Amino acid sequence: MSEETLLEFPCQFPIKAMGKSDLELDLLIIEIVRRHVVDISENAVTTRPSKDGNYIAVTVIIEASSKQQLDAIYQDLTDHPHVLMAL
Repeated sequence: MSEETLLEFPCQFPIKAMGKSDLELDLLIIEIVRRHVVDISENAVTTRPSKDGNYIAVTVIIEASSKQQLDAIYQDLTDHPHVLMAL
């Protein structure tokens, strides 16, 4: 049974995760994504604080190789207690 996806691999894919801004969330997100993606360039990571500054969104653009890879990244992100949401 094959899983259907609208993505054509390999492709550029943005991984976004959010959490409290009082942590070094960007470093944590990069560490988690690096478990699944070897090469992440410095300009592939962006951060954006929430309006009140309580939360931060971190986006990492990766070269995704498969749906299984993306599923594994999202699973690791959502399993971490400091990651409140992953998109």
